[in-house]
Amino acid sequence: MKRILLPTDFSENAYNAIVYALQLCKNETCEFYLLHTYTPAFVGAGSMIDSYSALTLQKVAQENAEKKLNSLKEKLDDNFKNSKHSFITVASFNMLISEMKRITEEKAIDFVIMGTQGATGAKEIILGTHTMYAIKKMKIPVLAVPANFSFEEPKEILFPTDYKALKNNRYLDLIKDICETHLSRLHILNAYYGTPISDEQEETKEFLDVFFGTNAHLFHIAEGTDVLGAVEKFQIKNKINFMVMVHNKHSFLENILFKPVINQIVFHTNVPFLVIPSINRQ
Repeated sequence: MKRILLPTDFSENAYNAIVYALQLCKNETCEFYLLHTYTPAFVGAGSMIDSYSALTLQKVAQENAEKKLNSLKEKLDDNFKNSKHSFITVASFNMLISEMKRITEEKAIDFVIMGTQGATGAKEIILGTHTMYAIKKMKIPVLAVPANFSFEEPKEILFPTDYKALKNNRYLDLIKDICETHLSRLHILNAYYGTPISDEQEETKEFLDVFFGTNAHLFHIAEGTDVLGAVEKFQIKNKINFMVMVHNKHSFLENILFKPVINQIVFHTNVPFLVIPSINRQ
């Protein structure tokens, strides 16, 4: 049985991601955790705080959150009847990422599915913030579903990789599982400038060839371009409806000087994007 965390702020974007999750896993036994976090706004002295204590405000916020979660659960039960699926609602007075971490550890969550909105330019700073923090902070895979993306079976999956530190990554099993469940074809893409892959990287490539031996898979090379450029060109030429990447740990300096590839792709991709943590992030 899979345990999947579904954060929601009750927006259309969040609901769309939940619907995608239910359809993606419709043939699997799953326990879905519907999570909403709330932090009631502080009310200064001389205003509403005169009538309601802070504790009362928190109680009201919790009751509202629980009511909305129960309504959402009923809606999902009515619209997506599936004997293999069960829902657990969690309303928590906490910051979202902190609560996601807590539930993940306490309930042995397998991965997270949440919505994200694409953005360009300065809007990247404020849009998709929760999703980006989840990808950076969580030690389990996070699947980001673009706003308004209508469900398509992930028949063509793009997997950009540098062939580094993959052999012992336990979350490769999740990719394989998705490929097997949906009879997907996996496109493994390597992009590089001038210098071809090393012997060690070649060994990892051979490992992937064996690991995905029972799944349809193809290897692709993009020479003389960066990963983002290679991904964009590949998506233009091929019908890709799912993408997966490994999130390697970046140094503080790298994060200041360069935009990590993951950030750029999450903001610009128009298909669901699964990010699995590298071994040193698990």
